[in-house]
Amino acid sequence: MFEQPLPGVYMRKLRRHQDSRGWLIEAFREDELPEGFSPAMGYISVTHPGVARGPHEHVHQTDGFVFLSGKFRLHLWENREGNEQAKITLEVGDEDPVFITVPPGVVHAYENVGDGDAFVLNFPDKLYAGHGRAEPVDEIRHEDDAETRFVL
Repeated sequence: MFEQPLPGVYMRKLRRHQDSRGWLIEAFREDELPEGFSPAMGYISVTHPGVARGPHEHVHQTDGFVFLSGKFRLHLWENREGNEQAKITLEVGDEDPVFITVPPGVVHAYENVGDGDAFVLNFPDKLYAGHGRAEPVDEIRHEDDAETRFVL
């Protein structure tokens, strides 16, 4: 059911159910989530053509991304101590819709490589800025570091 591009990263291809009214894709189902992953919130973001988000990583949070609209290049870098450093690049979106979880310590970025706006759903397992938005944001940002090894 799940593919594993890096240890602890789970990916499931999504099926588009289409008829004369349009289409429907199940983003995720509780009975198909990786063990231990329980989304705490959800949001949608739009990324304009030619724009990248990231690279960044989380210390505690696992992201549950759904790429189903537009054309994205998703980059994943192994950054956890004791694991072999690797980089994986995936093409996802309209042509290959996926649900993917990205655990703490895996640096991630995605870029819109299509011609129009593209949409991503995210269902992280931690609240952004904690309960009541009263805690520090769990994010290590690498995009402003000129010496970073995390290059798109």
